[in-house]
Amino acid sequence: MENNGKKLRHHFVLVHGLCHGAWCWYKVATVLESAGHGVTALDLPGCGASAVRAEEVRSFEEYSRPLLRAVAAAPPGEKVVLVGHSFGGHNLALAMEAHPEKVAVAIFVSAPMPVAGRPMSAILEQHLQGDSAPHSFLDCTFGIVETGSEDPAETFLVGPEWMSQRMYQLSPPEDLTLARMLARPAQMFLRDEAMTGEKVLTEGRYGAVTRVFVVAEEDKTWPAEEQRRVAASCGPGVEVRAIGGVDHMPMFSKPEELAQVIMEVAEKYS
Repeated sequence: MENNGKKLRHHFVLVHGLCHGAWCWYKVATVLESAGHGVTALDLPGCGASAVRAEEVRSFEEYSRPLLRAVAAAPPGEKVVLVGHSFGGHNLALAMEAHPEKVAVAIFVSAPMPVAGRPMSAILEQHLQGDSAPHSFLDCTFGIVETGSEDPAETFLVGPEWMSQRMYQLSPPEDLTLARMLARPAQMFLRDEAMTGEKVLTEGRYGAVTRVFVVAEEDKTWPAEEQRRVAASCGPGVEVRAIGGVDHMPMFSKPEELAQVIMEVAEKYS
């Protein structure tokens, strides 16, 4: 890969979480690009600057399509480094299953890391129903939107107070303000076939890709101990790294440190 005649060391593909967009990576992307790396930060359908509305996205595969296309477009012999935040871990898993030969390593940043042979939705459902689930979603909103099909779209939108108390409590106030302005409703696709199928992720493809889990130590959305349990459930081959003093949004609370971890992982496994 070249940029103005200069060979780039790695190509990072950054995937956002629910209700967010490519904009949430602006600090990390700047650090990576300044170090000479290639960066693709994606807006998934219905998110960020996408012209699509959340309820218009018919399936999780359609929601993941920009990522699938980006990975498939990697030139022969080259591999990308995938980085997914929060719900974006599910998108990473689908891309790893589809194109394992094009992924050098996948980095899950406070993101569900599915287990091969189990539904991708299992971790999310366990979190939403388990003892560690939040007792209240505060001002988050859930919606039902009729789409003309048998199943209406179920949307979720993080609320300003939730973001302030649970997601961005250690992040700069200007980044919280930015997020409040740009957050959009999103779907979790909990009943989607790609999320519920036990044979969607296989050990021979998804499981063959090197995976690294980055724990956010002060995460109030998804406790650090639960993150570690999820990483451990994927087997001894998963490397776990941790960043202290960060909330659920380490790309804002400690962007330079997160970028450094990402670059170290890429250098180790590429």
